[in-house]
Amino acid sequence: MEFLGYFGGVFEPVALLLLLGGTVGGLVLGATPGLSPTMAVALLIPFTFHLTPTQGLILLGAAYTSTVAGGAVSAILLKIPGAPANIATALDGNAMARNGEGARALQLSFLASGVGGVIGVLLLIFLTPVLAVWALKFGPSHLFWIAILGVTVIGSLDSKSFVKGLLSGCIGLWLSQIGYDEIQGTERFIFTDALTGGIHIIPALIGLFAIPQVMEMFAKGRVSAAIESIAVPKYSIFDSVREVARSIRSLSIGTTVGAIVGLIPGVGGQIAGLVAYDQSRKFSETPDKFGKGHAEGIISAESANNAMVGPSLVPLLTLSIPGSPTAAVLLGGLLIHGIFPGSNIFDKHPEVIWTFINSMLLGQILMVIFGLYTAAWAARIAKAPVPIMAAGVLVLAMFGSYSVQQSMGDVHIMLALGIGMYVLEKFGFSAAPLVLGLILGPIAGDYFTNGAMIAAAQNGLFEYFFTGGLNLILIFLVISSIGYSFWTNMIKGTSVDVEARTEVAE
Repeated sequence: MEFLGYFGGVFEPVALLLLLGGTVGGLVLGATPGLSPTMAVALLIPFTFHLTPTQGLILLGAAYTSTVAGGAVSAILLKIPGAPANIATALDGNAMARNGEGARALQLSFLASGVGGVIGVLLLIFLTPVLAVWALKFGPSHLFWIAILGVTVIGSLDSKSFVKGLLSGCIGLWLSQIGYDEIQGTERFIFTDALTGGIHIIPALIGLFAIPQVMEMFAKGRVSAAIESIAVPKYSIFDSVREVARSIRSLSIGTTVGAIVGLIPGVGGQIAGLVAYDQSRKFSETPDKFGKGHAEGIISAESANNAMVGPSLVPLLTLSIPGSPTAAVLLGGLLIHGIFPGSNIFDKHPEVIWTFINSMLLGQILMVIFGLYTAAWAARIAKAPVPIMAAGVLVLAMFGSYSVQQSMGDVHIMLALGIGMYVLEKFGFSAAPLVLGLILGPIAGDYFTNGAMIAAAQNGLFEYFFTGGLNLILIFLVISSIGYSFWTNMIKGTSVDVEARTEVAE
């Protein structure tokens, strides 16, 4: 209980002001398409140069936690995930917003984020030494199988068609291979200079989700736009609290998946949200409601992507191994102030580290308070006329894509992917499996290449990837996930066929 002795540092005037400013600023930055948590923290690092180490880390930590949650705002209201971690949130959140339940969706997302975030930070406080040793057990072969486990989710993300979901995922996997392979030193599918660095996930995310919507809005015309004004009914915060409290299964799945994924270095919150969403649907009593505005989808996804924040700092603080890209930027913030992470960091700098961790715990609570306060106001965006909404989303999409690398090439890629996705949607394909393939392709490819190089120097490829307790557990999970997806698809196909025969007979 040593951390309790350092809570006073969080309530010092300057520290508390930085915590409030970082939380509010993180919510705004997270809601802006293109400004990921990694970019938000990186932008704030120069402001920490003249602060004490504790104050600087409080600012960065507050921005980290609130930006992850803030990305749900644009995911729900505009169907533009603020960050890759919010992809799964957009699947049900935007459907709820279209039904006039934007405020309810935002309230559920912030409450679930708060629960997951608090549990994640508590794991960081109480289990850091144990978890740090466990995180070291993951090598390239294990990380490869984790990526493959994420790939097995692809088919079931498209609830309309299992086959089209798999095809969308395959397109994403192919797109992920475009660019320069740094390990093997080869060029792949590069036919323009804009593709030399590959397809960056942020412009791809914006293009695949936002541009089809913009084109659909413009296609409707000005007359129908005036008719489709969406009502935004008020929704009680207490009703949302009760709804989240009843969703024990979704919260448990989300926080568990988020904590495990956050602990594993190099995996990322986007996998946590999507895997938690998929597992919640598989264990749900009403899986057919997912993707149509189901609260369980939002709760599982948002609790997962915030639960991974705390555990992602475990390998960073104790082993100097960042658990996520944002944690890598935080490592830079530590080094700037002369703090070198390691097994003795809690002995050398207890006042800095414990105050920082305590501030993240309080920051989760503040994030929920500010998020709930602004939810009803933010939901009114849905009442904007369609032409104005379309123009605003297009401007945000272009700004977000350009801001990543200050490159017009990213804007062109974003527009090309968006137009292509608009055509694919007309044939019943979905953006979510495609994005997941785009994210997981480089992870699986890089870890397989690294593992193959290690296997060549040891006992061969088969023994390296298919032996060992952890490998076998992950392989079992992969096979189980594939088997379950095929089984549910066959059940769904059989039920649809029976219904069709019944209608014909009648």
